[in-house]
Amino acid sequence: MAQLWGGRFTKETDKLVYNFNASISFDKKLYKQDIEGSIAHVSMLGKQGILTEDEMQAIIKTLNEIRNDVEEGRLVITEEYEDIHSFVEANLIDRLGDTGKKLHTGRSRNDQVALDMRLFTRLEVLYTDELLRELLQELLKIMEQNTETIMPGFTHLQKAQPVTLAHHVGAYFEMFKRDRGRLHDIYERMNYCPLGAGALAGTTYPLDREYTAELMGFDGPTLNSMDSVSDRDYLIEFLSALSTIMMHLSRFCEEIIIWNSNEYRFVEIDDAYSTGSSIMPQKKNPDIAELVRGKTGRVYGALVSLLTTMKGIPLAYNKDMQEDKEMTFDAIDTVKGCLALFTGMISTMQFHKDVMSDSARHGFTNATDAADYLVNHGVPFRDAHGVVGQIVLYCIDKGIAIDDMSLEELQAISPVFEEDIYEAISMETCVNKRLTIGSPGKEAMEQVIAIERAYLTKDRMDDKNRWKS
Repeated sequence: MAQLWGGRFTKETDKLVYNFNASISFDKKLYKQDIEGSIAHVSMLGKQGILTEDEMQAIIKTLNEIRNDVEEGRLVITEEYEDIHSFVEANLIDRLGDTGKKLHTGRSRNDQVALDMRLFTRLEVLYTDELLRELLQELLKIMEQNTETIMPGFTHLQKAQPVTLAHHVGAYFEMFKRDRGRLHDIYERMNYCPLGAGALAGTTYPLDREYTAELMGFDGPTLNSMDSVSDRDYLIEFLSALSTIMMHLSRFCEEIIIWNSNEYRFVEIDDAYSTGSSIMPQKKNPDIAELVRGKTGRVYGALVSLLTTMKGIPLAYNKDMQEDKEMTFDAIDTVKGCLALFTGMISTMQFHKDVMSDSARHGFTNATDAADYLVNHGVPFRDAHGVVGQIVLYCIDKGIAIDDMSLEELQAISPVFEEDIYEAISMETCVNKRLTIGSPGKEAMEQVIAIERAYLTKDRMDDKNRWKS
């Protein structure tokens, strides 16, 4: 059992206790971050004269060798070590002897743990952001191709007013764009280095924390050593952002599942993103959309679990905080997988435009515009509302759409109707006369699409300036 402590103990740790306490089974994922942080720490110790130049160079060289050996399979991270920190340090000492024992000078496992997890999370924020950008690019393609694809807009899952597919998908574009904004905010807020905080009260060594932070691309050092080792706000924020991403994905998946049903037939999911039934040969199931919807609860669980873990912990570090890792690793992997699969699914999905348009026409989505027509011809709105309600009942009884009624039928209910009613309630008119920014009209949608295109283009150009790594 390789441990970084034990001098004041007279007995071996019970094997069950050791296994319960150990974290190597999951924190081995952090080996790159642990070595990166160790190299930065040793570089600073050398700069400050706490280590000699030769000691510093020997430790850095050996740490790089350990990383290379792990990546190339020559060195295996096994569970004989308590955690990733003891693995790195034990192997360093095996190779360097007493010089390797100087690695931990001016450092605690508490600030080391805090650093490793922060480095890992910072990188995962970037990866998640990139997957969101790829999804937004696919959504923008759909929007650009469907500014004239009319479909029903819904409230309460009831057909309400006609919109376009571009407008409907544009709502999700806004959601995922906000998700990226949250990731940017999290990155900026978490990008401060806890290394040098020690166990909880700093150290008497003359550390240069600004230099260490600079070496690892942080904006600066954290400003309170107790908070530095016990802060998990950035993980809670990230899990909250991931939960919101999953909520947005789940909402979209729910609509795709509905649209894919035999009753709607708005979309056809590609065979590569569908599955069949073991007993019913006619079935083509939207399993990817259903699984993304289902995995949302898994990510929510990680957020609630960490909030619950942190709610009763006094300052500063406590072993409970080790519970931050497994759930976070799982949530990150889940969200990244869902984003990649969802993007692939919608990029291959076929939209049945005629079915969408026909659904809007036969769903009385132009009823509001028929009422507006009467209002524009002097009828009070409440009376107009009642007249169109009678028209809808008549159409339901006859099994027709409003614009299938003859002028005589319309005038029998209200003599105000004239021949121009048909142009006023055509699906194209109902959509395209809505021209204020944010509306579904073609002209308004093209303005929005230009804004979103510029957003993605500018974002791509500014990545190096806005995102540090």
